[in-house]
Amino acid sequence: MSSSSARYRRAAQFASLGVDGQQRIEASRVLVCGCGALGSVIAERLARSGVGHMRIVDRDWVEHTNLQRQTLFTEEDARNSEPKAIAAATALRAINSEIEIEPLVEDVTHLNIQRLAADVDLILDGTDNFETRLLINDYAMVHRVPWVHGGCLGSSGQVMSILPGETACFRCLVTELPPRDALPTCDTAGVLGPAIGVIASWQAAEALKILSGHREAVCRQLITIDTWHTSCRMLSLDALRAAGSCPACTGREFPFLSGERAVQTTVLCGKNAVQLSAASATDIVDLDQLSARLQSVGTLTKNPFLLRLKTDTHVLTVFRDGRTIVEGTTETAEARTIVARLLGS
Repeated sequence: MSSSSARYRRAAQFASLGVDGQQRIEASRVLVCGCGALGSVIAERLARSGVGHMRIVDRDWVEHTNLQRQTLFTEEDARNSEPKAIAAATALRAINSEIEIEPLVEDVTHLNIQRLAADVDLILDGTDNFETRLLINDYAMVHRVPWVHGGCLGSSGQVMSILPGETACFRCLVTELPPRDALPTCDTAGVLGPAIGVIASWQAAEALKILSGHREAVCRQLITIDTWHTSCRMLSLDALRAAGSCPACTGREFPFLSGERAVQTTVLCGKNAVQLSAASATDIVDLDQLSARLQSVGTLTKNPFLLRLKTDTHVLTVFRDGRTIVEGTTETAEARTIVARLLGS
């Protein structure tokens, strides 16, 4: 038995998976969108399971407040403001050197999702916003790529596997983008660390069913779990799909993928911050040049992936892909004004 086979022997001995299923997992390629709370647990479980190629995309950096629930990261990552995708890749390579880890410090948008997801067998949802989830759903429906949604808030969360053409899609459940002030966030409701682990592990289990070729085992229902009140419910989505009113399944409308419903500004959960997205996929920033220009404006720190400018009132983080995060406000108009004044764009 090879060292690789020995490594995954306990999984292959599970009769429902078997040797063939494990080999399929090792040959698979996945995209993990977001590597924060859910994404870091998903990525670790899939790395330990032997997924052959994992592309991890995250727009953010590690902070001390993340360590309560984001299991791949350390205090050193937080001190260094390490991009989450890069810190995750370092940790995962130490866990499993036999697989390929591809970290990308980007935001998943309509401008790049075609490139990010073009060659994968499955997409995993580790995001924290409905815009990105609806974008992933649009892409998945057009290209018939399965994906697994997960969400968690407080002590509860949900999991939903989407097999385009076979199951209800995410837009059957969420037909329109909810207003930002209509739902609680981690800022207002908090989040229980173990609840994240439960939801993300269930997402990973659904992923392994799909990747191993056992689609018949995939849950066709919406799974809702509350870890504090010890409850688990399975909600059928058949009626939603049968109604024929889904804009994606029935109407074949994909406005998030086309960019018609693209969001250029995002209020970031848990940061008191606004992200301003790049206008195009080719907006690459020369961080060295920008650093030289901003020397007299405030305190600067820089690594190969981002430049941070601290002023008396705000912190601006500029990424190579053209994004800027403004900390110290949740007003998009104010954020745009600050960026225009300090960065000149």
